[in-house]
Amino acid sequence: MNQLSQTEIDAILFPPIAGWFLAAKIFCILISVSIIIFIIYVWFTTPWLKRLVIWDLMEFFTFRPYVIKKIDKQWMKILQRLESELETEYKLSVIEADLLLNDVMKRLGNEGKNLNEKLERVKPGVFSQLQTLKEADQVYQNLVYDTSYHLTQSDAKRIVAEFERALSELEAF
Repeated sequence: MNQLSQTEIDAILFPPIAGWFLAAKIFCILISVSIIIFIIYVWFTTPWLKRLVIWDLMEFFTFRPYVIKKIDKQWMKILQRLESELETEYKLSVIEADLLLNDVMKRLGNEGKNLNEKLERVKPGVFSQLQTLKEADQVYQNLVYDTSYHLTQSDAKRIVAEFERALSELEAF
């Protein structure tokens, strides 16, 4: 076996850069930099980075889940509709409140096609007044399936208050 000399080892590890090798090296560097720039661009233009990093930081520093901000906005919209003098607006506020509670219960892992099925399967003690909540859901069902169903503004406020109490009991606010 022949031993390699130090100059031969240096020649193998650090070869002289020929013109074509330099061009290939520059090409590979440009490709690598462009891929890194593309990855950073995709991170900042898609919701992936926002959802995984920024949301986690916001939840950590505010001690509240990030989705609660979305629920608060929807709830304020429901309350604004409730203050309208139009019957269609406060009917819509009841419908949106029911759908919001249904969505929150779905996110919490409750199974069922609609809110009524989810309320039937809920564990005892989750809601303090489960029967009034079922009645409020029945009003929602009447509004959706019976176009001639009339609802007063005071009844709408009472029903929305029931949904608000249920959402508070689920700590959605």
